[in-house]
Amino acid sequence: MTDAILQTKLYIPSTRPSLIPRPHLIKKLNQGLNGKLTLISAPAGSGKTTLLSQSAARFQQPVAWLSLDEADNDPGQFWTYLIAACQSVLDGVGESALALLKAPQPLPDDTIPTILINDLISRERMLALVLDDYHVIQNPAIHESVSFLLKHLPDNLHLIISTRIDPPWPLGRYRARNQLVEIRAQDLRFNLEEAAVFLNQTMSLNLSAEDVAALEARTEGWAAGLHGGNCHADAAAGRR
Repeated sequence: MTDAILQTKLYIPSTRPSLIPRPHLIKKLNQGLNGKLTLISAPAGSGKTTLLSQSAARFQQPVAWLSLDEADNDPGQFWTYLIAACQSVLDGVGESALALLKAPQPLPDDTIPTILINDLISRERMLALVLDDYHVIQNPAIHESVSFLLKHLPDNLHLIISTRIDPPWPLGRYRARNQLVEIRAQDLRFNLEEAAVFLNQTMSLNLSAEDVAALEARTEGWAAGLHGGNCHADAAAGRR
């Protein structure tokens, strides 16, 4: 199995030293580890992966990471990679489930997650599992099986989903039971103070408070917008 795994899909993306600290969001993510699910749902370019990679080293428990792509819509590949991610923290977990994935006959949607859940229960170590770019998953069978995993999640596993669109799960149920922490687009936007740090320290633009406020309003605090090519032109125009 190890030879068939693209190991870079399991690496936590590296972060730049110049990233803007976002302690309030890191605190919220850490608090979410006490529940079942953390959902980071926002459009492309809003900084979801950056926030998670920045926060992972500060989590109160080990982190397993899986960067998803379109090929992971195959259930066998999806679960092989998910189990490999778990094994990066919990050695040998899910081995019996992997053996079943090699069977020629199709398996019920709940078979692999059931075996993985039972295996995780026998482990004492806590684990936060990040599924990054979950929006690429379009296969209903995978949605059903991950929903089953979430419904029966053992206490030592926390699921973190980063996505551009909400997954088709009963989020309202987890929200009502205080088992869901959500970070949305409005949470990821830079406030005025963060925008000033980004523009003047990270981008070295040396803008006035008025220019920063104008750019923050124009881009609505989006990191991608502040970093975009038009930003420099706007900044120069603002100083004239």
